[in-house]
Amino acid sequence: MIIKCIDLFCGVGGLTYGLRQGGIDVVAGIDVDPTCRFPYEANNDSMFIERDVTEISAAEIGRLLQGADVRMLAGCAPCQPFSTYTRGGIGKNRDWPLLYKFGRLIGEVRPDLVTMENVPGIIRHEVFRAFVRDLDSSGYRTTVMEKVFCPDYGIPQVRKRLILLSSLHGEVPPLQPTQDRSNYRTVFDTIGCLEPIAAGESSASDPLHTSSRLSEINLRRIRASRPGGTWRDWPPDLIAECHRRSSGTTYPSVYGRMRWDEPSPTITTECHGYGNGRFGHPEQDRAISLREAAMLQAFPKDYHFVPPGEPIRFGPLGRLIGNAVPVRLGEVIAEAFIRHSGETGRMENEHRCD
Repeated sequence: MIIKCIDLFCGVGGLTYGLRQGGIDVVAGIDVDPTCRFPYEANNDSMFIERDVTEISAAEIGRLLQGADVRMLAGCAPCQPFSTYTRGGIGKNRDWPLLYKFGRLIGEVRPDLVTMENVPGIIRHEVFRAFVRDLDSSGYRTTVMEKVFCPDYGIPQVRKRLILLSSLHGEVPPLQPTQDRSNYRTVFDTIGCLEPIAAGESSASDPLHTSSRLSEINLRRIRASRPGGTWRDWPPDLIAECHRRSSGTTYPSVYGRMRWDEPSPTITTECHGYGNGRFGHPEQDRAISLREAAMLQAFPKDYHFVPPGEPIRFGPLGRLIGNAVPVRLGEVIAEAFIRHSGETGRMENEHRCD
């Protein structure tokens, strides 16, 4: 059985890579960001289409999915409109129409399978509820897992995501955890193998294994930090003025170190900055490197993000890595759909025999 998929809003290919690892043929990824082309095509045997999803027609999708036994659309629309970090009026966000367009494409293409990954907060908004209602009215059976805890599936960070699984051929059972607290994948399991580097340095063998520079005051702060601790552990002369105010006391994890023996915090677009969260290395006096951030997103150690010889830019690469779907999530979604398609195929064969 050949399952072919189009990955809308594909980014650097985290979901595509995971789906392919799980056995689904992702024939193309579509994204408006040209910086995604190199990492997407360098690591996946799939076509990158640089287009705004709102400009893609159902006919184009249909041509790309020709020859499939089972057709699938994946659409992990940008999560900024639904994130708890969003500031300002959510009704004005330019990314809202993307989810409506995804819904319209589903209605026009009628793929057998549909999946979406996003922040849990999306479930509270009418745009998502309308999306699910449209699936239901079009004959899809939809499973929504509101808070998938990534460590339960072998991902070494405490990210929580919403996962939607939908099928024209019956209900897709929820994803089944593969890990529990006794064997969660830890920071040490994931990045403990990488060579030590200092703040502001890069590995000679891997340019992505590079960490941002630290000011003298931040070097003193990280040296005073313990894994899992907070800035409250520091001597008074190191505490930032903003944290002395009452409004700053609710952010204890900024300027924190990770722990070796636990999953990491959620990897964000600013994870390369020591002051942006608990992104200090567990024992080296620096923030985590871009390679470490990618590996904590479950990308393999040799995933290529920039062409050879091109400079490493923390801002753009941090954004691409932090916005990616963790690779392992794609893999477990693929496994769930393959089981479902196999069971559906058997049931259809039995029905035809009758």
